[in-house]
Amino acid sequence: MNKGQIPLYEAKAEFFRMLGHPVRIRVLELLQAGPLPVRDLRAAIEVEPSSLSQQLAVLRRSGIVTATREGSTVIYALAGGDVAELLRVARSILTELLAGQHELLDQLRSSQDVLPQDALARQEGP
Repeated sequence: MNKGQIPLYEAKAEFFRMLGHPVRIRVLELLQAGPLPVRDLRAAIEVEPSSLSQQLAVLRRSGIVTATREGSTVIYALAGGDVAELLRVARSILTELLAGQHELLDQLRSSQDVLPQDALARQEGP
């Protein structure tokens, strides 16, 4: 490894840290449908304009979105289709995780009905 070059795992971690903000994720979700002007992003995301501007700047610096100016309007777009694919995969993983948690919750709820009799007696008190 060259001096000054960071290991790939660190670069990946930095990439995921860059994604680790709810506003940035929401922007990327919205841009999956196609380029949008800042005013439309602002209307869809309920945050202060300065906060949205900061998050857009992070996404621009990372190269994950592009910004083009048309007159006084700035239009944002995903830099590539891989970002949309990453968001689809993340949704799929999250869906599986939450489904597993739902199953566990169902098991916990149903297990309350089958407590041993002595445990029920202790819960009810003397």
